[in-house]
Amino acid sequence: MINTNDQATFQVEPTLINPNAEDNAKRLMTYLCDMYGKRILTGQQIGVVTSPEVEIIYETTGKYPAVYGFDFMNYSPSRTERGSTCSDTDIAIDWWNKGGIVTFCWHWNAPKDLIDELPDRNWDRGFYTNATTFDIEKAMADEASDEYLLLIRDIDAITIQLKRLQEAGVPVLWRPLHEASGGWFWWGAKGAEPCLKLWKLMYERMTNVHKLNHLIWVWNGQHADWYPGDEYVDIIGEDIYPPAQTYESQSERFQQARSYTKASKIIALSENGPIPDPDLMLRDQAPWAWNCTWYGNFVFTEKDGVREYSGDYTELQQLLKFYHHPFSVTRDEIPDLKSYPLR
Repeated sequence: MINTNDQATFQVEPTLINPNAEDNAKRLMTYLCDMYGKRILTGQQIGVVTSPEVEIIYETTGKYPAVYGFDFMNYSPSRTERGSTCSDTDIAIDWWNKGGIVTFCWHWNAPKDLIDELPDRNWDRGFYTNATTFDIEKAMADEASDEYLLLIRDIDAITIQLKRLQEAGVPVLWRPLHEASGGWFWWGAKGAEPCLKLWKLMYERMTNVHKLNHLIWVWNGQHADWYPGDEYVDIIGEDIYPPAQTYESQSERFQQARSYTKASKIIALSENGPIPDPDLMLRDQAPWAWNCTWYGNFVFTEKDGVREYSGDYTELQQLLKFYHHPFSVTRDEIPDLKSYPLR
C-alpha cells in the first residue's frame, strides 16, 4: 500500500447523506474512504451500443478495472418510445456479482420538445442543449406544468432500474445531472438555480418517495456555484479530457473540486480521456478515488471487424503501467464488499 505524504488531508468519514442508507451502500462507502488517499480504483465506462471495452482492457493488461461505468440513457422515456433498448442494469448486476463496483450516469434525453433534425440535432442527441427546446427553468417554476410532470415521469422511469439494482443488492455510485455548469446539456442550459432545484427534487423523490437507500450520490457539476450543499452530496466528481497522451495528475482540478466545500468529501475522476500517471498523482497529492475512462475510441480501434486496444489516447505502456502499478486497484484486489466491515 502506498501512502501520500499527508494522509490526514484525505481522511473522510464514511457517513452517507441518506440517514436510511442500506448496509451495502455503507460498506462500499467505508471501503472508498479506507482507500482514499492511499490508492486509486481503476475504472472504465461502458459503450452505448456495444460494450467491448472491459474485455479489451482485460485482454491487454490481464486485469479487469475495479469500477465499471454505466449509463441510463437508453432507458429515458423519450428514447424508449422511439425504440431504444438497454441492458446496462443487467450487466451492472452481473459485474457486482463478479466482485466489481458499479457507477451510473444518465444522459437524460429531454422529456419532450426534441428538435429531431439531422445530422446533429436528431432525437438520439436529445440530452444536448442544441437538440431540444425543453425549458428546465419553466419546468421547475411550475409544479403543475406538463414539463414538471414529465420530469417526474422520467425520474420514476429510471427509479424502476435503480430498484432492480437495489433488489439485487447492488450499491450504486449515482452521478446524475453531470457536467451541468458547462451548459451543453439541457439540465444546465438555464443556469444554476433550476438545475439545483432539479438535483434536490431528484434526491428527495428517489430517497424519500421511492426509498432508494442503496445510492451514493456523486455530484459532478464542476463549478462552486452549482454545488447543491453538503447535505445533498456524498462524493464530488470531475470530468477531465486533456489532449491525447497527456498523463498529468490534473492536480489543479483536484484542488478545485476540493474547494467546492469546506467539508471533507471524496474526490473522484468521474470521466477521463487519457489516464493520469499514478506516479504523478502521488507526487502532486492528487489521489483521485477512482477514474472512469470514456468508451469507444478512447479504448479501442476496429478494422475489418477486429477490435484491438488503441494507444491513441493512453499509450499501451502507459495503460500497462497504470493497471499494474501498486497505487492502482483492479477488480481482483477488491475485498468482499458484501461483508466489508462497517465503522
